[in-house]
Amino acid sequence: MSAETVPVPVTGRGRTAPTDTRSGAVPDAHPTRPAHPTRPAGPAGPAGPVRLIRPRTYEEAVDAVVREFGARGGIARGLGRAPGDAARNAGGTVLDMTGLDRIHAVDATDGTVLCDAGVSLHRLTEVLLPLGWVPPVASGTRGATVGGAIAADAHGHDHPVSGSFSRHVAALELLTADGRIVSAHPGTPLFDATTGGLGLTGLILTATLRLRPAETSLVTVATQRATDLDDLLTRMTTTGRRHAPTAAWIDLLARGPATGRGVLLWPEAVSGGTRAWGTWADRVTQALGAPGARGWRESRTRVWRALGRTLRRASAAPASAPRAWRDAPVWYAPGHPLLSGGTAALLGPYALGLRNELRYRAAPRARTGRLQRVPAFPRPVDVPTDRVREYGRGGLVRYQFAVPHGQEEALRRIVRRFSEHRCPARHAVLERLGEAGAGWLSFPVPGWALTVDLPTGLPGLAAFLDELDEEVAAAGGRVRLSQDSRLRPDLLAAMYPRLADFRALRAELDPRGVFTSDLSRRLGL
Repeated sequence: MSAETVPVPVTGRGRTAPTDTRSGAVPDAHPTRPAHPTRPAGPAGPAGPVRLIRPRTYEEAVDAVVREFGARGGIARGLGRAPGDAARNAGGTVLDMTGLDRIHAVDATDGTVLCDAGVSLHRLTEVLLPLGWVPPVASGTRGATVGGAIAADAHGHDHPVSGSFSRHVAALELLTADGRIVSAHPGTPLFDATTGGLGLTGLILTATLRLRPAETSLVTVATQRATDLDDLLTRMTTTGRRHAPTAAWIDLLARGPATGRGVLLWPEAVSGGTRAWGTWADRVTQALGAPGARGWRESRTRVWRALGRTLRRASAAPASAPRAWRDAPVWYAPGHPLLSGGTAALLGPYALGLRNELRYRAAPRARTGRLQRVPAFPRPVDVPTDRVREYGRGGLVRYQFAVPHGQEEALRRIVRRFSEHRCPARHAVLERLGEAGAGWLSFPVPGWALTVDLPTGLPGLAAFLDELDEEVAAAGGRVRLSQDSRLRPDLLAAMYPRLADFRALRAELDPRGVFTSDLSRRLGL
């Protein structure tokens, strides 16, 4: 076959080796470039290397599924933005879907697009915006592919308004384990199992999406500061405005009366004017601003970059420290920071706490009307490469969970536990979620979601997150599977009530387990 085939060593850690939750799983800075699958991350697992195949035609994809998948099966992979093991298959085959990246048809009148699963949301935005349309969901990452967004049933900061990605999929084509290409439509069991099904029902080849109109390529961004978690929740449920804020950065190192403080940031589309403002006009509007603003912005950027470099140096253990100490960028010991490395134990949390303090104080108490281009608006899941290095050699673990409305006290307890344990969460986002989607393994539930990125090398991290899993399950919540790499299988049924239906349909579609991933083996999906 003419598809690209590359042996890729898979390394790292996980409950069932070999699962990579380390640096090979972190996002690359480029929004349309795959995260590099061969980045070294520790000793190799016992199952051996992955065979990576990159089909460029549907025929090559069919041939790969029917002929090339071995005893360990295979799984599809997009741009590698999720740090979990849903798109990893140690010792088996991984299909790199970025070779199938064609946009077949755009209906600029009705607002629909037919495209391959390997098209990135970033490229889709660039193509559609001049036509007056944008992808239907402001996903948490620009770099996800359409197939990945469907398989994870992605959601964004506008979830209470727009819902998750599957709500806007009119149809999709699925390559099943026996080599057939079938169509799936909303309201059918196959569609509900596939949206949020993590690629385990088959290989998504194409999708027809319903788009969202965009009169310009600008959004007006509003910012607010919240003094504590209760203030944050209140502001995120405030009515009386067209769009209440639905996402916020939360400071998980703040303690006492400031526990759970944060900064809300949300966009609203700019209305009026002609569709698809000229790109040059957008850039002029951004660059000029108020008189003299450009020089001030450049000076401010230089100051912040210099301060960031100083804080990163302060966060590291001294060169004289043992190597095991130097590998961890921030020292962590639940409740007892002095017990983990002397002076180095103080520097990490102190420097990160100072950084969080500066970030909080630098945010305006309340500001509206700031213009930004749609592609430039910050995405909560996009972690730049230079920030990934701050997590140390082991990379990061992303912990994302949701609890329903009425369980705010459980959310408060978990936030307090993060604060009391002095968890060095450089990236923490609180979201308000709307109605649940139809996907059987879809993540969103009406309530609250918290996403936290933590260094993998933190002592006691696994036991700490296991305890949080139990609290989340007891509150009727769930952990997001597309980001997970360490959940225990015994909690899965409590978190996902349609799990039995999913397993039954998968057994009917794929009795030999052709589509398999490290996550499906670990959780018994």
